[in-house]
Amino acid sequence: MAHLNRRRLMQTGAAIAALGSLGACAAGEDTPGSAADSNADTPPIEPVSTGYQAEPIPDALSQLEMLANGSATALSLTEAAIARSTAAHPLINAVATESYDEALEAAANPLAGDFGGVPTFIKDLLDWEGTQTLYGSRAFKGYIAPSDGEFAQAWRKAGMISLGKSTSPEMGLISSTEPLVTGATRNPFDLSRIPGGSSGGAAALVAARVVPFAHASDGGGSIRIPAACCGLFGLKPSRGALPISRDSGPVSISVNHAVTLTVRDSAALFAAAEADLETDLPRTGNITEASTRRLKIAYAPDPITEATVDAATRQGLDRTAELCRALGHEVIDYSVPADGAKFIDAFLLYWAGGAADFAQQASAFSGQPIGPDILEPWTLGLAAEFMARQDDMGDAISYLQGFEAQYHSWFEDFDVLLTPTVSTVAPKIGSQAPDGDYQTVRANVLNFAAFTAPMNVAGAASISVPLQWSGDGLPIGSMFSGKRGDDGLLLALAYELEAAQPWIDRLPSFKPA
Repeated sequence: MAHLNRRRLMQTGAAIAALGSLGACAAGEDTPGSAADSNADTPPIEPVSTGYQAEPIPDALSQLEMLANGSATALSLTEAAIARSTAAHPLINAVATESYDEALEAAANPLAGDFGGVPTFIKDLLDWEGTQTLYGSRAFKGYIAPSDGEFAQAWRKAGMISLGKSTSPEMGLISSTEPLVTGATRNPFDLSRIPGGSSGGAAALVAARVVPFAHASDGGGSIRIPAACCGLFGLKPSRGALPISRDSGPVSISVNHAVTLTVRDSAALFAAAEADLETDLPRTGNITEASTRRLKIAYAPDPITEATVDAATRQGLDRTAELCRALGHEVIDYSVPADGAKFIDAFLLYWAGGAADFAQQASAFSGQPIGPDILEPWTLGLAAEFMARQDDMGDAISYLQGFEAQYHSWFEDFDVLLTPTVSTVAPKIGSQAPDGDYQTVRANVLNFAAFTAPMNVAGAASISVPLQWSGDGLPIGSMFSGKRGDDGLLLALAYELEAAQPWIDRLPSFKPA
């Protein structure tokens, strides 16, 4: 599929009429030929018990050690991961497209590379040659990627074995993973709750201990949000630190990386992916340990919008601030000096422009008109919002382009910003369903995902660390953010936090829905 391109969306006006009653969108790029059988019935939402229970698994670096010392083979690791995936899937519904046969074939002759022979999953938004990419959408059923996306090239060179595609919401446009094409993905800690989005399938699979890490991407919080919901570590890299696979247009917001069980896996994956990339940033390298540097951490538990933080999240973040003080860091109270209403207004309009662009490409690929037969109500609602306000897009882009300097100015007096990752513990499935009432879902999304988008616009490094848990056993993410290029600083801090308050033994209970 041709990559979505907001730049062309802003530059081309001739195709606006193509949205028909929506009346909003500009020309997308050429797409592959027509797809057969574009529609798919939504699978049942109820989980099916298989007796699967999460058991500890070695992280990726431990699996590499097993391969090196001969205690495991790529084939044995892959067979075990497939068995876990097969058993867990009826509970969590996190696999969009399985590639088990191809994985077994690859494992018989594993590639050399930093992660050669380690099984994983690729998010359903990234093209992996020879595998179906749905983009979380009914419109793209039957699309087989003819080549790897740029980020996928880096992972293929690293030698990991793909077991298939993890679920994503339609084009990653929402903070839950309930796409109509595959049905709702469920949180392993509580099957009635969301795993977050848009890398929800990736997070559910890692949390369920199917694989030690999985590919994820982040355009507005989509690595950090599911990491917070599923008790995982999630690093959003700095803009330009790792390869991208999609042009984000005049404001480059999307990045690729992973959700992981351990900090060291994330650090090693980062180093492998950055190896051949040309960038203006200094190389981060493989960060392998905590730093002795004591940081000045600005604690800002309140959102810049009118979103409401629930009591469990606020109490958890207070505990995280105290942990940082106990480790010798200076923690100061801070209020983020940003106009939240103006920021969200501009960001959401830019986001809606991406939905309008995707709507055009979905129509071109499926051969069907833009509408509810191929696109979800949430996507159509965003596209309509763009249509109604397209004349404001220039001002929105100018504001977002200027926000990077504003964001980085905050760090003149401190090193790291500490906030919640999301405003609440993982919400119930359905509260952010893409076929729900648009205005209701919009309000729920904006309340839930109130903290993550500024770092995307600023191109800054940001991590979600699973340090806290609610009284009901639900994960609570603590988000530490720095400047663009602070990836290594945050990884070193994460090592220290992981050692002080480990999370690896917090296995999900698969609480019934």
